Amino acid sequence: MAKEQLDVLNALDVAKTQWYHFTAIVIAGMGFFTDAYDLFCISLVTKLIGRIYYQQPGAAEPGSLPSNVSAAVNGVAFCGTLTGQLFFGWLGDKLGRKRVYGMVLMVMVICSVASGLSFGRDAKAVISTLCFFRFWLGFGIGGDYPLSATIMSEYANKKTRGAFIAAVFAMQGFGILAGGMVAIIVSAAFKHNFPAPSYEADAAASIFPQADYVWRIILMFGALPALLTYYWRAKMPETARYTALVAKNAKQAAADMSKVLQVEVEAEQEKIEQQGGNDFGLFSKDFLSRHGWHLLGTTSTWFLLDIAFYSQNLFQKDIFSAIGWIPKAKTMSALEEVFKIARAQTLIALCSTVPGYWFTVAFIDRIGRFTIQIMGFFFMTVFMFALAIPYQHWTLRENRVGFVVMYSLTFFFANFGPNATTFVVPAEIFPARLRSTCHGISAAAGKAGAIVGAFGFQYAEKGIGVRNCLIILGVVNFLGLLFTFLVPESKGRSLEDLSGEAEQENAAPSESRQQEIESGTRTAPV
Repeated sequence: MAKEQLDVLNALDVAKTQWYHFTAIVIAGMGFFTDAYDLFCISLVTKLIGRIYYQQPGAAEPGSLPSNVSAAVNGVAFCGTLTGQLFFGWLGDKLGRKRVYGMVLMVMVICSVASGLSFGRDAKAVISTLCFFRFWLGFGIGGDYPLSATIMSEYANKKTRGAFIAAVFAMQGFGILAGGMVAIIVSAAFKHNFPAPSYEADAAASIFPQADYVWRIILMFGALPALLTYYWRAKMPETARYTALVAKNAKQAAADMSKVLQVEVEAEQEKIEQQGGNDFGLFSKDFLSRHGWHLLGTTSTWFLLDIAFYSQNLFQKDIFSAIGWIPKAKTMSALEEVFKIARAQTLIALCSTVPGYWFTVAFIDRIGRFTIQIMGFFFMTVFMFALAIPYQHWTLRENRVGFVVMYSLTFFFANFGPNATTFVVPAEIFPARLRSTCHGISAAAGKAGAIVGAFGFQYAEKGIGVRNCLIILGVVNFLGLLFTFLVPESKGRSLEDLSGEAEQENAAPSESRQQEIESGTRTAPV
């Protein structure tokens, strides 16, 4: 039998879109902007770091990172992210979303700056310092996933909740775009001030001492947007759902939502205290029977998606080189190579990654999460096989543009597809007291997939070639499509209905009462 939903939660569910919704999107979204910038900008500078610290005198080719070092530099932040998602996800349910939110941001700011510093001048010291701080940078980034998703989910109304959560995640696209643009600007500025010949023309002169500043500036810039957001995160009130359903503090929930909704809200502590049951833990039989398949669905789809998504992002520079879209390294100076890699990745982000995210924002509350995720995995599978099977065809000079278009479409349907929906759904379908934890577990499974992509494909590409890697990614995407059937549709339903918490609460308010709350003309008791 259904229990009466707390009116403050109903007020949130039926509230019209207001200024505070957009404020929350920007505050949470800037964290994701920083997350994406920090995670993906490393792929723009690894070849430069290789030239600076691993150059062999008299070698025919410019210096490059050894495979194990490259895998560590690319993947260590994901290891930190996985750990942070589990830890801060759990902490967000124990201490509250707001208390942990600012802590996460400061870890990101400090480690973004520190990742551009070095304790020593030799390659070992530089790489060790970089990996150490990028692990802790990832740890902070990991906390931003469950907290941002949960906060936005619990603030949003049920009609446009999917679009609001997806809009937060869509800032990731701007972060990737910003990474490429910053790399273009910084490398172009240094190229202009320190002209250098190509490596084959003059190996020694193709790299100059000041180039060491380039990769450091690009990495450290990630601290700026996060720092600008800190004050506003500190000012955000705790979500009413956490305060009422987890902390059981009706008075505080009423006070916070009075400010947010601009409706006078009276506390109704007795109703909260009367709520019993539904207090099962994460490892209980009740959780397993109610949400076990859901958690398997959210973890497996995110894991499979991130294998494909992150391996594509991290190694697209190698794919572009393989098909000749980026010239051979020895025909360019060090900074010219940075410039061309950044330009290629920025073009992909601008034409496919960013539009894909915002297509999801536009359609997620119209056609639903399930449909978008199925469609995304389907087209990613199709385009991966279309690239892989006739791979030799795409390497011919006259077909390179077609390859880039097809490759861009896989990114488009990743983002207008599972890359967004795997983030949205775990923030909606689990109970309030486990919501952040379950989102963290789902996101950590995704980062485990990213680690497989970053470490595994670093070696697989050299061992079995780009074509076979693309075939494997196509199979991975198809498996993601199948596991999507374990995930429920959450479009248009309240969080309490989705999580089963409404089963312990009584009937919903009358239609006239709901209209009063929507219009803000009457006092809404908690």
